[in-house]
Amino acid sequence: MAVVSEAVLVAAVVGAGLIAGLFYAYTVSVMPGLAQADDHTFVTAMRGINVAILNGWFMLSFLGAPLLAIAAVVLHLTGDARGGLPWLVAGSVLLAAMLVVTGAINVPMNNALEKDTADVATLRARFEKPWVRWNRARTALSAAGFGCLVAALVARGV
Repeated sequence: MAVVSEAVLVAAVVGAGLIAGLFYAYTVSVMPGLAQADDHTFVTAMRGINVAILNGWFMLSFLGAPLLAIAAVVLHLTGDARGGLPWLVAGSVLLAAMLVVTGAINVPMNNALEKDTADVATLRARFEKPWVRWNRARTALSAAGFGCLVAALVARGV
């Protein structure tokens, strides 16, 4: 059982690293780059990104990281794993919070940007600053969750 527990934790770490890296890339490059674009380009690009990101590879890390982290907690509690439980719980909570922020805030903003028919300047004014702010929050949550899961691996001596 310890081998399964460690494999699940490693998979959670990989997934968390991927999703944290994705949000980090938006924070430090994608959104600053789009900030330099005109309103039409900004809105068109974000609409295209919001469609393109809905794919299996994204969902695998986005949903997989928190689910695997929670599974690692369950396996720890029901198996013979040693060490790292506080880090596992913290990582799971942080990654679950990232899901909540995305589902409750960023996704509704994405959907509004897609459906709203206002002029592009108005759309951008409503969308850009709040979306960037909340993306920073999910960047911090996912990066901290990743760090906690790495700490769990270290605590276990994996």
